[in-house]
Amino acid sequence: MHNKQVWRLIPLLEASGNVQMKIDRWLLAQHQSGKHPPTLRFYTWSPPAISLGYHQRQYPQHWQKLIWKGQKLDLVRRPTGGRAVLHQGDLTYAVVTSGLVGNRMAAYQKICEFLIQGWKAIAIELTYGTAGRGYIHNPNCFGTATGADLVLPNGTKMIGSAQLRRGGVILQHGSMRLQPDAELFAQVFGAESFTPVQLNLSVEQIMTALTTAASDCFEMQLELQPLSQFEWDEIQAQPNLEC
Repeated sequence: MHNKQVWRLIPLLEASGNVQMKIDRWLLAQHQSGKHPPTLRFYTWSPPAISLGYHQRQYPQHWQKLIWKGQKLDLVRRPTGGRAVLHQGDLTYAVVTSGLVGNRMAAYQKICEFLIQGWKAIAIELTYGTAGRGYIHNPNCFGTATGADLVLPNGTKMIGSAQLRRGGVILQHGSMRLQPDAELFAQVFGAESFTPVQLNLSVEQIMTALTTAASDCFEMQLELQPLSQFEWDEIQAQPNLEC
């Protein structure tokens, strides 16, 4: 029996959007330079934030002044493509890996396989979305579901993912909606129809199901390893991406 590849699992982390994006960029660069194994991690955004896709230049001006529960909403730029995502009441996953064969879509689907399997294990069926014609003109990532997104049986988008490739190395991260605030969503994206997903699951249950599925889908074993102080120093030394 061959030895399974070992991936790093970074414990659940709550931090600002800029810090989370720095970590993802750092993990990608480290893996690309051969200093770091493939990695899986889960995180939340504090304060809540709107993340903009790397190339997204147009967005409503009022996004810079949004307040929720007395706290200013962060506006953060991702290193990945796609459109704006509201990070509040969600859980984000990030996968950094290499050696996936095929085109961008094949890589998306290979990575999304662990999401489909993991959620299925906790009785939630997800399938790939189909892009409507509104996709190009919609600044809201959750407004339309493309083939890179995962939707519930009623068509509600549950997970939106975005990807960055550097040579053979891929960073894919995505937002999983758990308990979003419908009022805040309307404030950000206007009167778009919005169906909150009622999940009676803890973040721990979700992460356990997803890490088990990831080990299976990527045929690897995960080793839990928090970021060291040295790594934190390197991560924090990076500049923020400008909004």
